[in-house]
Amino acid sequence: MRKTLKFSLFSLILVFLASSCEKDPGEGGNSSISGKVYVREYNKSFTTLDAEYFAPDEDIYIIYGDGTSSNDDLKTGPNGDFIFRYLRPGKYTLYAYSADSAGTSASGMIPVYVDVEITEKNQTIDAGTIIILKN
Repeated sequence: MRKTLKFSLFSLILVFLASSCEKDPGEGGNSSISGKVYVREYNKSFTTLDAEYFAPDEDIYIIYGDGTSSNDDLKTGPNGDFIFRYLRPGKYTLYAYSADSAGTSASGMIPVYVDVEITEKNQTIDAGTIIILKN
């Protein structure tokens, strides 16, 4: 009977340790998320498209897991590209700010979100192109 109790206690400790080793999304891994930011520039009333281009030096933000605010940010490169490195598996939300063409935001800006998931180690996930508006 004592052997069974010791074995059960040992098994319980192993299960606890194994579950506590699981890490949340965030920094500390070896995966990355990359993509581009593309601008559609309009006149003030958003009736005429004046220019389109990949956005250099544009802010891009990342939220880890189910968070509600930015955990990190960076600026796009000269060709509008970005890459968040050293991430662990998990769910992430990327966003960049866009002009609000519908006029619903008091600030005149709205976030454009993209959800991505890293499912295993050593992955590079392509988040695609995030399209933002400017005027």
